[in-house]
Amino acid sequence: MALKGAIELEIFTHIAAGAVTPAQIAPLCAASEKGVRVLCDYLTVNGFLTKHDGHYGLAPETGIFLDKKSPAYMGSVAGFLAHDMMRKNFSDVAALVRNGGAVFHEMLGPDDPIWVEFARSMAPMMGVPARILATQVAGTGPKKVLDIAAGHGLFGIFVARQNTAAEVTAVDWGNVLEVARENAAKMGVAERFHALAGSAFDVDLGSGYDLVLLPNFLHHFEEATCVALLKRLRAAMKPSGILATVEFVPNDDRVSPPHAAAFSMMMLGGTEAGDAYTFKELERMVHAAGFGATELHSLAPAPQSLLVTKYV
Repeated sequence: MALKGAIELEIFTHIAAGAVTPAQIAPLCAASEKGVRVLCDYLTVNGFLTKHDGHYGLAPETGIFLDKKSPAYMGSVAGFLAHDMMRKNFSDVAALVRNGGAVFHEMLGPDDPIWVEFARSMAPMMGVPARILATQVAGTGPKKVLDIAAGHGLFGIFVARQNTAAEVTAVDWGNVLEVARENAAKMGVAERFHALAGSAFDVDLGSGYDLVLLPNFLHHFEEATCVALLKRLRAAMKPSGILATVEFVPNDDRVSPPHAAAFSMMMLGGTEAGDAYTFKELERMVHAAGFGATELHSLAPAPQSLLVTKYV
């Protein structure tokens, strides 16, 4: 919450522009000098800022990702990760553990505004893995591409940019797809980006896809539901098709690597039955759905991994 407040006050942006003392920063964000001093000291303790002789500076990563004038700015992520709904999920961790899943999980409607907020807020964090995925699976020939739970649309958009022959069909709720359309227009692929509103579990997906993108979705569900979805996707693909799945994939010990392993706690609080699945578990799911061999690839520096699965 301190980080979210600092982002809202544009503390990092003001420091980057040369305001380095509480007296200089406070009027720029219409705040009290004392409040700025306490917040900046707290951010220094936690490694986001530096402090020398009463002057604050930005830690290297802070300057890259939290200065609004940086091309890699991703401060919007805090708006979703610290959203009231997200924080409520973890207000009683003991209850989560007893229940084995979300206690305060709210059944949100298809057009709930939270999905739009998610798509807009999280897009800056997804640019890196989307770009890396596209270099690995986009190919150079004609591609009919299906992007499941597309959200901001960046995974399909980067594939379309990498392969100028690709036609992308993005599946998500109608209001969210408006965000994806905006991003497709900004990135010059609007004519090859097509929206299909509805649930990936129910909507008619069509057929003949060369490439199916499944980014950050399976972790919301238990294994049986994942297998059912994977069977639907396989039925929509060409026999020569490829399934590209993006997930937080912990090692078999479930405590490494740190970001992927810790994601299971996010799923415990945010979903009724979801989890961060190991590669063996994900491999078991795709095989149960009738798919062939699966390879695991890193998306570093992003914390997710890419699974590339053959149709047979």
